[in-house]
Amino acid sequence: PHTHGLEGHSDADVLCHAVADALLGAMGLPDIGFYFPPGDPACKDICSLRILEKCRDLAAENGLRIVNVDSTLVAEAPKVLPHRDAMRENIGAALGIDPKRVGIKATTNETMGFVGRREGIAALAVAQVDE
Repeated sequence: PHTHGLEGHSDADVLCHAVADALLGAMGLPDIGFYFPPGDPACKDICSLRILEKCRDLAAENGLRIVNVDSTLVAEAPKVLPHRDAMRENIGAALGIDPKRVGIKATTNETMGFVGRREGIAALAVAQVDE
């Protein structure tokens, strides 16, 4: 929750998108644009937790288990810490893993670049899957 929002074809949840791409990459699959094309009207305003649920389903279909995900949000605002536990719960539930296996950290860009000017947010993520 914040006074400013992000624009995107989906709900523009950069954290979920980074986690999804990390998971898809760990599984050796195409990126989220393959499964949720930005020009597809069915994907308009889709909740990014549904994207993570698709990743969970793809893991199961490929005989894989999601072990953990770790992520870093780069933003000047909003502050993540007050929302971190709820975010971990939601992401864990969507992926079918214990929220303790969902790492979420945050940092700023020290007022540099588009993030520092509060024009956007960046997210980085890694994921581990196992057979």
